[in-house]
Amino acid sequence: MSESTQSTTGRSPFTRPGFIISAALVIAMIAAVVVIFFLPKGDGTAQPAPSSSSDNVSAAPTKSADATGKSICGLPSTSETALGSTPKSTWTLIGKMAAPTDPKTFGPGVTDEDGFRSCFAHSPTGALYAAANLVALGSSGDPKLNQKMTDRLLMPGPGRDIAMADSRTMPSSGSSNTSVQFRGFVIKSYSRSAANVDIAFQTSAGVLGHAVLPMEWADGDWKLAIADSGRLINDITALSDLSGFIPWSGA
Repeated sequence: MSESTQSTTGRSPFTRPGFIISAALVIAMIAAVVVIFFLPKGDGTAQPAPSSSSDNVSAAPTKSADATGKSICGLPSTSETALGSTPKSTWTLIGKMAAPTDPKTFGPGVTDEDGFRSCFAHSPTGALYAAANLVALGSSGDPKLNQKMTDRLLMPGPGRDIAMADSRTMPSSGSSNTSVQFRGFVIKSYSRSAANVDIAFQTSAGVLGHAVLPMEWADGDWKLAIADSGRLINDITALSDLSGFIPWSGA
């Protein structure tokens, strides 16, 4: 997918009737989506992504969210509800994207042989690490990792069913000249059962954007809550700078 996939009339293919962007597809193609919506067009001004109020929801407790449960792999939990400073993170690459890792404290506590990461601490930092690793896993372009991600890291429901169906048919994204790296974060809200994690990122072309990932605590791990349509919950939005974000980057 590239800028050439846009309609010759200037209309984004993502706004065409009947075109559904699954959570897995959007995550896996963040770089291309950011390039399409935010690169300068004509007057050199970045264009914000169109919002879809019917699909935008925030994380909130559900019946499957376990507010008192322990991490499935035994990582420590905390009663803290805020994270006002940058965690000291070790970063490792997933594909081209650097993701945070602290296996004994925040997660991922489990890394499979194929590189799939799961099990994060029941804490604000654990929620942040879970959100960042989920995005990085999806950006790898590996169909097998995308299938595991939709199966194990998305909250159950109609949206996950759509994302799972799409991930089975989604081809490998192949190599791309565009990459994305994390640049900052804000924990917009946090409770023992849900967290809204706002992550800022930058493309290799220098374009800034951000997205809020609604995470829920369920079955001993943080998972992404998605709309029934299968879309990623909150639209990717352009940023002019990183004001308001806590700086955080590994590359």
